[in-house]
Amino acid sequence: MQKFHSNGKLLLTGEYVVLDGATALAIPTKYGQFLEVQISTKDGIHWKSYDEKGLIWFEEVFNLTYLKGSNPENTFSKTLSEILIQARKLNPAFLAESKGFAVSTTLDFPRNWGLGTSSTLINNIAQWANVDAFELLKTSFGGSGYDIAAAQSDSPILYELKNNNPKFRQIHLSWDFTNSIFFVHLNKKQDSKLGIAKYRNTLVDTKSIQRISDITNKLLMCYSLLDFEKLMDAHEEIISEIINLPTIKEQLFSDYPNTIKSLGAWGGDFVLATGDTSNMDYFRRKGFETIVPFKEMLL
Repeated sequence: MQKFHSNGKLLLTGEYVVLDGATALAIPTKYGQFLEVQISTKDGIHWKSYDEKGLIWFEEVFNLTYLKGSNPENTFSKTLSEILIQARKLNPAFLAESKGFAVSTTLDFPRNWGLGTSSTLINNIAQWANVDAFELLKTSFGGSGYDIAAAQSDSPILYELKNNNPKFRQIHLSWDFTNSIFFVHLNKKQDSKLGIAKYRNTLVDTKSIQRISDITNKLLMCYSLLDFEKLMDAHEEIISEIINLPTIKEQLFSDYPNTIKSLGAWGGDFVLATGDTSNMDYFRRKGFETIVPFKEMLL
């Protein structure tokens, strides 16, 4: 049996503009996804996907010749088929050595959390196929690739695209105020593909991209919660102007006394909130029960 694992991710800075070369700060999460592969006597790829409760949420059989599923109308079946096809294009020997495989994936976070169900899958399949995960992402799902970098890293990363090529390095965050940082889930999953598509129609000036990169770099030298909040608030305002959307604080939490910042595609998944544990009751009263402290999220 072969077993692979990839970390989930959260993008703290650089959402959207990372696509245009801005320096972004991302963290790998303790939560991720496993992929297990066994050679089987049954023809084809017998695939089962389990959620964090051990329940099967997707099951399919793919033929090994064309890597097409038995239920081609299923959206996830089509997506997974395309990933496998692109992996074989990158490595023609992939899936050529056996008549059958039993494959299972297991998430250890809820699928609607937005921590990288797709990116962890792509990175795991890339390991299995022995291909470059960034190339596999580019040819199948698309995106900046920061989530692939996080999937492969065991500490926070600085990430940027240089001439459309991924560049990243692992860093240490010397923040002593992480007890005041929480991640609050907005009870819905945001489609990052749609967010990217909408952003692609936006004209972004180089000055705005540089301002976001500057904020990212200043965060590495941030030694107080107040400075952290000022930088995050400034980041929200810049992105709000770029994508022409009100900040999530303006939309949902205008009376919250501290900082709130969107993470990734705006409008869903997690937001970052500063405060203490008693401040988190504010979100619970509004129906947002899933609140993860920074130290419990960071790998």
